[in-house]
Amino acid sequence: MVVEMKSKATPEQVQAVVDRAHALGFGTQLNLGTNKIVVAILGSDTGRVPTDIFAVMPGVESVKRIMKPYKLAARDFRPEPTVISYRGLEIGGRYSVVMAGPCSVESVEQMLLTAHAVREAGACVLRGGAYKPRTSPFSFQGLGELGLDILAEVKRRTGMPVITEVMDPRHLEAVAEVADFLQVGARNMQNYPLLRELGHCGKPVVLKRGLSATVEEWLEAADYLLAEGNDQVILCERGIRTFETSTRFTLDVGAIAVVKRNSHLPVLADPSHAAGHYELVPALARAALAAGADGLLIEVHPNPVQALSDGLQSLTFSDFRRLMGELKSTAEAIGRPLLTAQAIAGGAS
Repeated sequence: MVVEMKSKATPEQVQAVVDRAHALGFGTQLNLGTNKIVVAILGSDTGRVPTDIFAVMPGVESVKRIMKPYKLAARDFRPEPTVISYRGLEIGGRYSVVMAGPCSVESVEQMLLTAHAVREAGACVLRGGAYKPRTSPFSFQGLGELGLDILAEVKRRTGMPVITEVMDPRHLEAVAEVADFLQVGARNMQNYPLLRELGHCGKPVVLKRGLSATVEEWLEAADYLLAEGNDQVILCERGIRTFETSTRFTLDVGAIAVVKRNSHLPVLADPSHAAGHYELVPALARAALAAGADGLLIEVHPNPVQALSDGLQSLTFSDFRRLMGELKSTAEAIGRPLLTAQAIAGGAS
């Protein structure tokens, strides 16, 4: 249930609505909009309470029920798009952004070379996995703490913000000390204890869609983060498992449009994992931006042939530079130009 307050509602009137909800055994969360405040009444049995119990209160403009299973991620709760600003970087606003780097952190040299190359090409954030969830227990699992140390060193020397995956609540504190953006991988989208902990981390979280998750399940997972107080949630479409085998996963471009219609949260796309092959990445990247994605997460490696994971879907530096030129044209055509590292340094955002 959503209670929309009048534009001139007083803090006391807002608090009265919150107090009544709590007295009925419900939780609440506020959306402090630019013109008015919206109070979300949260609970599994809000249907037992008539809307009139809030509608008659002073300062209340309207009351409506959110019929979707997700609540806080819904546009019914927050009509205006969420824009996440971080150190000059804006995600979900008027710009398109690109995060790029290797699947796995392998060495300081590898990460430094990549950081300089992707930043020069315009990427705003350096990606790199320290902990890697792999289907086979015999595959490379990442460098763990050493990988975090490498990311911290490269971040110190280049100044680039870093995104890396967190797999286990026990690793959260160490990862959060290094990473500017915390990524939840597809296999952990419904790891609810992890999501609850990330709800208190105080940093932006990129939530990837599960391999077989519906859009509703994906947005419900986002609600776990939002319900714990983290309003810096970014979704990421990375492809889902279908009957099709010509690509690694099926990039659900339609889901990007659905999310933009039904949710206020920004959404990225990961064309690398969807494609599974570097030759297909540029086409999927352009399609994702054209469908409304706020940005892209792309795998880039100094020497994909020698990559310890996902080499086949990783772009070389020259491939990435070429792609960024193509994306620049696409982004400008849809009226959302690329926000580059150079523009951030110059204060363009």
